[in-house]
Amino acid sequence: MKQTIPTRHDDLGNPISATSGEAVASFGRAIHELQRYRGDPVATVEAALQADPSLVMGHVLHGYLHLLGTEPAGFPVAQADLAAAQHLPASSREDGHRRALAHLVRSEWRAAGRVLEDIAIDHPRDVLALQVGHLVDFYIGDSRMLRDRIARALPYWSSDLPGYHAVLGMHAFGLEETGLYARAEAAGRRAVELEPQDAWAWHAVAHVLEMQTRRREGIEWLRANPEAWSKDNFFAVHNWWHLAVCHLDLEEIDEVLALFDGPIYGNRSTLVLDLIDASALLWRLYLLGVPVGERWQSVADAWGPVATAGSYAFNDAHAMMAFVGSERPEAAQAVLDAQERALSSPGDNAGLTREVGAPVTRAILAFGQGDYGETVRLLRPVRNQAQRFGGSHAQRDLLDLTLIEAALRDGQRALAAALAAERIDLKPASPAARTLSARTGVVSALAA
Repeated sequence: MKQTIPTRHDDLGNPISATSGEAVASFGRAIHELQRYRGDPVATVEAALQADPSLVMGHVLHGYLHLLGTEPAGFPVAQADLAAAQHLPASSREDGHRRALAHLVRSEWRAAGRVLEDIAIDHPRDVLALQVGHLVDFYIGDSRMLRDRIARALPYWSSDLPGYHAVLGMHAFGLEETGLYARAEAAGRRAVELEPQDAWAWHAVAHVLEMQTRRREGIEWLRANPEAWSKDNFFAVHNWWHLAVCHLDLEEIDEVLALFDGPIYGNRSTLVLDLIDASALLWRLYLLGVPVGERWQSVADAWGPVATAGSYAFNDAHAMMAFVGSERPEAAQAVLDAQERALSSPGDNAGLTREVGAPVTRAILAFGQGDYGETVRLLRPVRNQAQRFGGSHAQRDLLDLTLIEAALRDGQRALAAALAAERIDLKPASPAARTLSARTGVVSALAA
């Protein structure tokens, strides 16, 4: 006999197949934790599944949570979640989520994003479809969809609906990544007013202040209430990284190192997203010639077990930074070997690697080997399409910094000066940009 499961509704009115009201309530709490990147949504959704093993959306959410951090170990867990959900009775919306999870398990990011897009078109208050889709857009560098996926749903939301803050925070980030800074800042600040613990909204405003070179304001923004965005929050390291980048641009190196040794990497996190931030900050210091002691070694140690997964090109590049900084040529070569395998693997990462990831990763290695001409050769063709391998404008700025430094060290002063002039045009108030530009002669030429 075909199994039937009662239809209940979540707190936004979306129908959900569940035999237990307790399970639906736990599922809702897990969603709320995910919206704030706070607490332990994995444990919460596991409690929902314990109350109701037939909760198809519980299995789907559990799978999403194990994939969205780009952790290699998450794939087998998500595959098991998909298998558990596959034969359960489900509505068309729930089946759409199953299909999206199946695409993500196969690293088919774009296909997953399209399925989630269709779900949200039909169910604009499906906040999980919006949030997972938003993160997919981030990982594949689709800035327009970062904004428009959320914009399409906004007319169906209002401040009296639970989770409205998260929709505003996501829209804020999409607006920022498409250069609509005033609107982004307003939306992000409003989201924080509604939910002070919304770490993504705090992060969206930090991005605006970064892009507009409002460093002192960025420091004031993040230091105003770090308890709200950092306590029990698995997005905290990234926001601390934003604070460190503000101090770095102001050339406050001691503060940067204190933040690295404290909240950024003091607890020696092995989470991939935290390792990306640790590598990216140390690489910026490496480009400046700042001694960092043994810091590279601990970061490289943590990258070791996951660096050869070959599942996401953006991660490969940051692992390479750690292996270059720690002078581990064998580990660096293992990353290149993993990328070679990735080029012939199914899923979207092959294209991300081919188009941007492999040239960037090889350029980082070439820089570490002192082959600055090769670094320039590899980075120049890809820097204007680097969004194709994910990350934000603020994160990918590292490529421009590396390119300028390589051009200077290779004696390509005209190119370095041209790139520095770009930077001064975009960041005229940046002390670090002016220092870099002075090394190329741009600042002195402007003063003449």
